[in-house]
Order: sequence, then structure tokens, then C-alpha cells
Amino acid sequence: MLNPAQADELIGQHLTCLPIESLPLAQCAGAVLRENIYAERDAPPFDRVAMDGIAVDSAVLQHGNRRLRIQATQAAGDPPLSLAAQTGCIEVMTGAVVPGGCDCVIPVEQITVRGNEAEVSSDAPVEQWQNVHRRGADTRQGALLLSAGGRLRAPEIAIAASAGMARIRVSSQPMLAVISTGNELVEPGDAILPHQIRRSNAYAIVAALRRHGFQRVADDHLHDDVPELRRRLKFHLETHDVLVLTGGVSMGKLDFVPRVLDELGVQTVFHKVAQRPGKPMWFGVASSGATVFALPGNPVSTCVCLSRYVLPALFTAMGQDPVPAEKMALGGDVSNTTGLTLFMPIRVEVDDWGRAWAMPRPTNSSGDFTALAGTDGFVELPPGPNQYPKGFVTRLHRW
Repeated sequence: MLNPAQADELIGQHLTCLPIESLPLAQCAGAVLRENIYAERDAPPFDRVAMDGIAVDSAVLQHGNRRLRIQATQAAGDPPLSLAAQTGCIEVMTGAVVPGGCDCVIPVEQITVRGNEAEVSSDAPVEQWQNVHRRGADTRQGALLLSAGGRLRAPEIAIAASAGMARIRVSSQPMLAVISTGNELVEPGDAILPHQIRRSNAYAIVAALRRHGFQRVADDHLHDDVPELRRRLKFHLETHDVLVLTGGVSMGKLDFVPRVLDELGVQTVFHKVAQRPGKPMWFGVASSGATVFALPGNPVSTCVCLSRYVLPALFTAMGQDPVPAEKMALGGDVSNTTGLTLFMPIRVEVDDWGRAWAMPRPTNSSGDFTALAGTDGFVELPPGPNQYPKGFVTRLHRW
């Protein structure tokens, strides 16, 4: 069997890069940028007032004149004024242009205003360009602000807006189909018999996809019936970029999914990974270019395989730059009694010294999804048999 790293490599070799689309900036949150963005102007584009107060000629105050006549008020967004006399001052607001003839801002806390005069406190420091955000101090016109391949979070959206980008080129969202299989599954809210179980995996997968910014997500449920599987999977392969199935991929008599996918011309890239949970995972590629992730039906296995393989593959297909692996120390001893890579659910806890620990939260089985409540993800531990003590640093995968 493949190990997880080999599975990663094979998935990466068979991904198809998603196309590019131009979207209004307001619709780009969470998308992957597919063009470089450069500064439209210097930032700040002018000498900018950094504190409410008065703008002055610093040389006048340094020579002992601390009482100044207030000439006018300069608000943010107004055209710049100019100082008419060196012995005067102009009231200024944060964000305003520094008036002509001024090179210093005295904060309101250090002045006393009487009528149309401002008296600067005797102990107030006076330095050229104090409390002034100089033009171009942050970046210069034409400088590279954002590189293609990055995710557009709130800060990146603000940067793109500052560069005047009303529309930007991003990766198209993949068309995703989440498909659960099994005769035993019953929708929440429907009447259920003692021998049936609730359909929960698909809801978890859809929730995770939406939480990570994927919006074009269809949901379907198929019974363990070959004709139905063949008909519906053929439809989804023709209309979607990625299929994420849960259930029907193990070695049981009614685990028809690999067989039907093969009949539909989907190439098997691998079936089974040397890991626990999630060993029966299946991955393949259709002639149309659609990729298929068939995840084991046990809920813990489904959640682990989704976070470990499916989500990273989707971001790679969207052109996102590789994200460095997150590492964290175990907060307790963990035994791996198998020769498989062990995925151990954890909760991140911070001690009194500010150190983060991955506290093990083992499940009773790969079907014990209730044990995942309150967890933050899982750590990846090397094949055993081995004992991994508290403090052992390993890779962390967040849900």
C-alpha cells in the first residue's frame, strides 16, 4: 500500500489546474489570486497627518515660539491648504494631507486652544516630520503588492482595493458533487427504523467545503444499487470537476463504487493507503478530467481523509502556493500499535506559559464521530509499533 506522502504525490500528478475568471472584488473573498497586483500610487500617496492636532513649521517652535494663530482647519479628504505665515498653524485631522509649509504635527493633547490661538505645551517634543506618515513610506508606485497563488483574505482584499482593482483574476470555483452511498442512510428529520442510521457524512463534507470557501457544491445520495450508481455517477462525472464520495469503497459484497467507476472509464490511481483511520480510500481520474475521491464511510475516516487529502488537492488545483506544514508537540503520550500511519484527533490547548499543545482525543473507533466534538484537527504519527511521548513534534492537520 501507499503511504500518505506517496498518496499526496499521486494526487498532485493527476490534478487539473482550474480555469481563471475575472470577478468583482466584493466576490473574491477566499479565492486564489491568479495575477500579480501592483501599487497604483505611492502609499501613503501624500504626506499624511497621523494624529489629530495642529500642523506647524517645526523651526518656529524650536526657536521658542509656542503660541500660534490658527489659520484654518484641514480635514481628511479636503484639498491641501498652505500655511500663510510661519507663526501660524492649521488644525488637522488624522488622515488629512499635511498642509504646505508644515513639517510637524502637534497632538491635541499637547495644545491649549483659546479663541483663534493654539498654545503648545512647553514640554511637548517638536521634531521635523513627527506624527507625519511620509509619502511612499509603506510602498512605492508600481511595487508588487500581491503575488499570484495567494488566498484572498480580508487583508489581501483591502490591499487589492487600495490598488484600485475593481475586478481581479482568480481561480474559478470547482464544481463539486458530494455523494453519499448506502441503503442504511436516512435524512435528518425523516422517520428512522432501529436498523438504520442518519445520513451525516455528507453534511460534514459540505460544511467543511463551504467553511473553506467552496460554494459550488451539489449533494446527492445513492443506494447500493449498481444501475442507480452507474446512472447517477455518470451524470456527476459529466457535470462536475470533482466528486467526493463517502461509503461503498471497502471490500464488502455491496461496496460497488470502485467497480462502477471502473465501468464508467474512471482510471484508478490508487485504492488503499497505509493509514488508520481511512485505509480504504480510493482516488481516480475520469477521461473528462474530473477527479474522484471515494472516502471510507466511517465518519472519522471521512473527516480525516477530507482534511488530509481532498481540501489540499482542491487548493492546489486552484493554483494556491504550497502551505508549509504546521507542526505541534503532543500534549500526552500516544501509542501506535500498528504498522500504519496513525491519524490521532487532537484539541489544541495553550498552557500558562503560552505554549500550544496537541492534546490527544482518541476515538473508540472510526465510527465514533461524537468524539470529534471540540477537536481542532488531528496529528499524523509515523507507523508503529511505537510509543510517542508528550513533547513529540509532528504534523498537525486542522479540520
